Order: sequence, then C-alpha cells, then structure tokens
Amino acid sequence: MDFSTIVTKTSQILSDNAPTILSGIAATTTVATAIFSAQGSFKAAKLLASEKRRRELETVKPEPLTTKEKIELVWPCYVPAATTGVVSVTCIILANRIGSRRAAAMAAAYAMSRDAFAEYKDKVVEKLGERKESKLRDELAEDQIRRNPNTREIIISGPNEVMCYDSITGRYFKSNVESLRKAENDINREINQGVYASLSDFYSLVGLPRTPYSDEVGWNHNYVFELQFSTVLSEDGTPCISINYEPYPIRDFY
Repeated sequence: MDFSTIVTKTSQILSDNAPTILSGIAATTTVATAIFSAQGSFKAAKLLASEKRRRELETVKPEPLTTKEKIELVWPCYVPAATTGVVSVTCIILANRIGSRRAAAMAAAYAMSRDAFAEYKDKVVEKLGERKESKLRDELAEDQIRRNPNTREIIISGPNEVMCYDSITGRYFKSNVESLRKAENDINREINQGVYASLSDFYSLVGLPRTPYSDEVGWNHNYVFELQFSTVLSEDGTPCISINYEPYPIRDFY
C-alpha cells in the first residue's frame, strides 16, 4: 500500500468519524480544562502570596495589589486552561454542525426515496392494474410474516378479534378491520384538527405499546392517512391481517 492510499483512507476514516472524534476531543479537553484551572489557581495563589511578602519586606506600609496588578501577575497561569477551554468549545460546535448537516442530508435522502417509492408504486399500478398490484402486495406481506413467524408475544386487545401483523415493527396483536378502520378515522380527524399525528398515536388506539421510532414518525395535513390490509396465512396456517400504511409515516411530521 503506497503513501497516497494510506493518506486517502486515513482522511476517509477521519471524515466518517468526525463527530465521534470531535466529541472525544471535547470531553478530554473539558477534563483538561478543569485540571489546568485548578493548577493555575494554585500557581496564581502562590504568586500573589509571594508578591505580597516581597512588598512587605521592601516597604513598611505596603500598598495592596490592585485588580490590574493581580491580573498582570497571574494571567499566564490560566493560559493552558483557556486554551483547552477554547478547543473544547470549538470541537463541540464543529461536532454539532457536522451532525446537523448529516441529519439534514439523511432527511433529504429519506424524502427523495419516499417520493421515488410512491412514483414506483403508481407506475406498478398503472402497468399491472390494481388487482395484480394488490396481489403482489399480499405476497410481499406473506413473505414478511414468514420472515418474522414469532407469535409468542401477541398483544390481545379484546374478544372476537383476529391475528394482525404490524409491518413496521413486526409485532403481532389481536384486532379486527372495524376497530382498525375506526383508529384510521380517529387519526385522520386528529390530523385535520391538530395538523399532525404520530405513529404512536395510532398504536395507542389499537392497543400496541409505543416505541422510540413510532414517537419520531407520523403524518401531517399534507397526507391523508390510510391503512392497507393484506390477508395472508402465517406459517402455522393461522389467518392473519398484515397492516401497511399509505403514505409511510415520515420524520419531522410536526
């Protein structure tokens, strides 16, 4: 491996891990600032005491040190602490800026992929027709359920309900189409009245515990919330309703 390749790979690693590296430097320099401040205060106290004794030996009635004289005498003691403090603050600001830019880039990429998926789905419906598209969606839902066959943690909401599968979190629970449609209507009503609603709001209506992810995503007045159902069989032959969301919940929905 030649020198230019090593430099290129090192630069890439530093760039990819810049926020972590800067945060580590900030943490280290914060500790260093506290240590240097303590050391500087100790040195400053010794200098002031030494200057006071010198004046007492040279003068019968020595004048007390003025504030300006104290600053001129002890400021070099605090240079290391000030330096590490500036480095710490700078690293924190840079790490925050890099993190903000990357978050904005990820949000933009997410929005582009969501729009591209919507266009792709519309084109599939246009080319294949709604019936074939619905059949394809059912097959995808069945594949999802087969990849996640664990039904031991089933959340039961009430009697006379069937197995349901949440396609986002991969959780099973008991409900029925009527209850799910009611929850859909309640969410749309909340969107119309309160401008937005989170995925956690929907989970609360159907009896599913909220998750950190469901708190971050949702819908607003720019999108009409709609549930899409696919009826499939799980691996053990149990009828199951797979729930999909149209449109898919977005971040920054509020």
